[in-house]
Amino acid sequence: MPIEELHGVRVDRLDIDGPTIATDDDTSDLVGGAWSNRANLIAIPVERLDERFFDLSSGFADEVLGKFGDYRLRVAIVGDVTEHTAANDAFDAFVRDANRGDAAWFVPDVAALAARLAARARR
Repeated sequence: MPIEELHGVRVDRLDIDGPTIATDDDTSDLVGGAWSNRANLIAIPVERLDERFFDLSSGFADEVLGKFGDYRLRVAIVGDVTEHTAANDAFDAFVRDANRGDAAWFVPDVAALAARLAARARR
């Protein structure tokens, strides 16, 4: 998990080829890793998320994002989610709502994450 500083924020960037995040224990492990690295934000490649994340009726997305929120860690889901937003109006609304806030963002790539952090730093 490389740590980098983007616009004053310590970002824990997960590798794209790591294990799938499929359980509460997986999320807890990520929280522990981010805390040990003194990260403020964890960037998760969309490919690492279990398919249940995109089915809001499973509750898994709320569980994952809620765990990060409980520990005051911001999270960015990095990658293309258009397949999921196009297929599911509820997930599309979830993504739009998250992107209006500051706790969880859905961004297409790391450059977009850096741009969001830069805009936030200027506020």
